[in-house]
Amino acid sequence: MTWSCLRSLRFRCLTSKVGVFILLLCVTGICVFWRGEIPSYFPPGEGRPCACDRCLREDETLFMQRFSKFEEPPFLSQYHNLSENHFNWWRRLQSDGRNFSVYKETVNKMFQMFPINAEVEASSPDRCRTCAVVGNSMNLKNSHYGPLIDFQDFVIRINKGLTKGYEEDVGTRTTHHVMYPVSAVDLENTTSLVLFAFKILDLEWMMKALNTGISFEERPLKANTDLVMVLNPAFMRYVHLVWLRRRGHYPSTGFMALILALHICDEVHVFGYGADSDGRWTHYWEHKRRRGFRTGWHPGHFEFAMIKELGRHQIIKFYRGW
Repeated sequence: MTWSCLRSLRFRCLTSKVGVFILLLCVTGICVFWRGEIPSYFPPGEGRPCACDRCLREDETLFMQRFSKFEEPPFLSQYHNLSENHFNWWRRLQSDGRNFSVYKETVNKMFQMFPINAEVEASSPDRCRTCAVVGNSMNLKNSHYGPLIDFQDFVIRINKGLTKGYEEDVGTRTTHHVMYPVSAVDLENTTSLVLFAFKILDLEWMMKALNTGISFEERPLKANTDLVMVLNPAFMRYVHLVWLRRRGHYPSTGFMALILALHICDEVHVFGYGADSDGRWTHYWEHKRRRGFRTGWHPGHFEFAMIKELGRHQIIKFYRGW
């Protein structure tokens, strides 16, 4: 074979490779354009509850059909009365012997002191409500999930979850912060305080803390009184009976926050739950190791198994962090 023939053959091979590469680029570009732009030219599908690729309550799987949806309002409001049956279950969570009448008087006083923002954005066929539920596990460390967490519409943090100094892994935004008196932290003016009250004393604490600026153990508390939400005690009971099948004394704050997200969001992203790759059940801002994990009153291992099952069935998007 002559040199000119070899050169011609090599040129054809090179041209073919370039052509294939260009073709792949074109196909990729078309797919990206179709996914990101083309759907915006068409109206949302009729009867769809949201604009996500997959809505939580659309084409429910057999797994989700095992769990009935909580049909009452998830938050307390002056328009919703807790039944005495639900109250009696809730009262047993902590040693508070006060009766139903005291509870009702306390709640009425609470609504007189400041408005409770009990409304959540309703589902809409032209909107996809995405939520990031951020736990406090050590597995968030070095995860680099921060930008992904901040990208969601709502960012729900729990108890003493920190952001300062950990932004790269946990993000910076917080739209809703779940807490109870012992785990109280100062909040930005744009963040909703979501109180998980386990007893009447917790409701009284919040009234005192937000009205006088004095909170648990005489620590100051900063929060926007117009953005307060109090979880309905009946919702706690629902999670315990329906999701946990009565396991444990009552659900953990983190698990209730996740199930709450399933009721107020169309797409749920879950971060910071479970142990890290070394089996450490430690908060990401701590340095001590805790291999002998004890969940106390909570059925922690069953809750975590349920979270993994939700991820496996693609009900949530579960990010392990390692």
